[in-house]
Amino acid sequence: MTISRKTKSDTKLKPDKFILFFAIFMSIFGAIMIYDASVFKASSIFNDQFYFLKFQLLWIAIGIVPTILIYYWDYRKILKLSLPLLIGIIVLLVLVLFLGEEINGSRRWFAIGPLPTIQPAEFAKLFIIIYLASWLSKQDYRYEKISSLLQSQFVKNLLGFVFILGIVAILIVLEPDLGTAMIICMTSFAMFLMAGEDKLHTFGSLAVLLMFLPVAVLAGILEPYRLERIKTFLNLIITGEVTDPKGSGYQIQQILIGIGSGSLFGKGFGQSRQRFGYLVENTAFTDSIYAVILEELGLVGGAVIIVAWILFLWRGLKIALNAPDKQGQLLAAGITVWLVLQALINMAANVGLIPLTGIPSPFLTYGGSNTIVTLFGIGILLNISKYSQKTDAR
Repeated sequence: MTISRKTKSDTKLKPDKFILFFAIFMSIFGAIMIYDASVFKASSIFNDQFYFLKFQLLWIAIGIVPTILIYYWDYRKILKLSLPLLIGIIVLLVLVLFLGEEINGSRRWFAIGPLPTIQPAEFAKLFIIIYLASWLSKQDYRYEKISSLLQSQFVKNLLGFVFILGIVAILIVLEPDLGTAMIICMTSFAMFLMAGEDKLHTFGSLAVLLMFLPVAVLAGILEPYRLERIKTFLNLIITGEVTDPKGSGYQIQQILIGIGSGSLFGKGFGQSRQRFGYLVENTAFTDSIYAVILEELGLVGGAVIIVAWILFLWRGLKIALNAPDKQGQLLAAGITVWLVLQALINMAANVGLIPLTGIPSPFLTYGGSNTIVTLFGIGILLNISKYSQKTDAR
């Protein structure tokens, strides 16, 4: 799988309208659903039903201003900052392990007085994409014969890629946050695969995947709670029943109850029962908000969201294919794959297709860092779309 080089001169165009309206719609819809799913918690804990909504709107507002600036700033200038951004995020990932606020045994967040917490790992998703787009575009992945694939050139490129990615992934796993590390590794692999220009590179890229698989499996089974999630999932797939519904299987049991009661068209907006403290902690408006959406809007509402993300994937990859240079192609493809992967994994976990991961959904999940970095990514994607070459589809 490759992304071809473009040699024609840049043609400055208007931004991709679908991506723009998609981001606007999903931000508004996400804020509405976050309010709906958080009313019970906000009222019972803070005596303010709008408590979480106000913070979500604040984060959207904080994210919009730099996103607009990013949109008007040529993406090639952003790529020139790729190394400082990578070094900066690595430093933050190291510091958060020692100075970060500990929540439920994890150190992932910086708490700065009354300000919302910042999660460096969320920003690492975008910054590693920016760095890899710059770095991979400078490498030569064309091989005349298989011997050159197996010799020094590919080894140098492969080891360089694994070294860069490994530093970031290991620091995030130590927090621990396997879900975010998994998203970063999968997105990076997709970029590495698309950076090549012949079949030999595609074949050789499988070596990268084979290196990641044992590490992912090992990380998944070493932590007891992860192993329990995997066992619960496997039993659900094999027997159709949830084991230990009052223990390790409690969350997926409540999710399935909500989804089942939503049926085809849902109970209606504001009618979810699972948001009233049945879902674990605050997951009704964070990691499990898609389950609440399915309960209230039914299979039809959930399907609309899936279709919207599929269309986003199509438009994002089209922007990548039409970008005027290889680094723009890789940057647009990386951002598109990252956001779609994260959304689909979140939705899959919320319908029992994969084990629960704790991966947030772009736009829909309550959270400052996730919201802000998602908007940053959209800003860059819209920026690249302005310079994409004119096609008949436009």
